[in-house]
Amino acid sequence: MTAEQQQTLLSGIDWQKQDGLVPVVVQNYYSAKVLMLGYMNPEALQTTFDKQLVTFFSRSKQRLWTKGESSGNHLQLVSVAMDCDKDSLLVQAVPVGPTCHNGTESCWDGAEVHPFIHELESLIHGRKNADPSSSYTASLFARGTKRISQKVGEEGLETALAAATHDKEELVNEASDLIYHLLVLLEDQEMDLAKINANLAKRHRNAK
Repeated sequence: MTAEQQQTLLSGIDWQKQDGLVPVVVQNYYSAKVLMLGYMNPEALQTTFDKQLVTFFSRSKQRLWTKGESSGNHLQLVSVAMDCDKDSLLVQAVPVGPTCHNGTESCWDGAEVHPFIHELESLIHGRKNADPSSSYTASLFARGTKRISQKVGEEGLETALAAATHDKEELVNEASDLIYHLLVLLEDQEMDLAKINANLAKRHRNAK
């Protein structure tokens, strides 16, 4: 955000509605996972902009505190958005380490709802060293990188053919197969969707 946009946001918030504080929901910029809830006053928001690190007003300590100031688990600022009533904020950030003081990624780690593709990624990871006779995924890993790569190529071609023939139902099926096998290949190479997502976001920012 430009300095002008920051000042517009600061002046647009209804700070008096809740005695000078507004609730702030922090979301992982890459995965959209909700990480934590905090509160900001004008000084905390300005400090967040200045440091580019998410900073709150602690109601218990009655002072500003930058997330990670003692643990090192900072929240690197990406964006701030105000809601329609001008009395709460959505902050998107890149977490450095676990956000929760309990050592988990999110303060709601046991109750998060994720897109299924992230659940699928976890399932594939869990089957990497499983018995090859126990699942198709495990058998792919057992056959090695070359075979997994071949499957990605095959499914990519079949996806393209389904699109070329305008077969929408087949396109859904083939695209699903392609994404599944691509996730297996990424796991085989010890990579994850977060790295791909980060690269796409970086390209988008650089293209502006």
